[in-house]
Amino acid sequence: MIIYGASLSPFVRKVLVVGAEKGMALENKIVSPAAPDPDFIACSPFGKIPALKDGDFTISDSTAIVHYLEALQPEPAMIPAEAKARARTVWYEEFIDTILVPVGGKMFFNRIVAPKFMGKPGDMDLADKAEREELPPVLDYIESIAPSSGFLVGEGLTLADIAMASPFANFRHMDTDLSRWPKTLAYVDTILARPSFTRLTEMENRILGR
Repeated sequence: MIIYGASLSPFVRKVLVVGAEKGMALENKIVSPAAPDPDFIACSPFGKIPALKDGDFTISDSTAIVHYLEALQPEPAMIPAEAKARARTVWYEEFIDTILVPVGGKMFFNRIVAPKFMGKPGDMDLADKAEREELPPVLDYIESIAPSSGFLVGEGLTLADIAMASPFANFRHMDTDLSRWPKTLAYVDTILARPSFTRLTEMENRILGR
């Protein structure tokens, strides 16, 4: 089973961590926009990552892939069966994917991706504005829901925790000062310390020369 896309993407990282937590063998192939892989384009016609290839089955979008992995291997469950817990898990993932990641993406693309991987200057004004104006209210909300210990939903790790922690790895790569949100930091640090995350973030640090 192949996952296309670099784990520096919070969406790709999320999928790879879910697979690791389930003990699934996922081969990760990084794709280059400069030389698109035909197999990747067949999986993701619009060039969005991550994409999955499992034999003759292909699909893109991190949420679709996670649900596919969950259906293939239900245990350990990353998406709870109980109605309220499932709804909360789906909400947290959606919140992260559509609200937090786009804000962090403005920062990460312009500060890291554009200069380091594309050889062009990023828009630092855009990145700074996102950090100054857009990020704080989002983190204020996360601070209000971050557990003092344990997990966001129920008594065990779920997709909610994986989705929540994934973009914070990118904030770490940028040395973003998040000390204003101590509950969030303490919670996220616990999730990012799991081997499923550290295996990826250590590799990412080497790529970034950190």
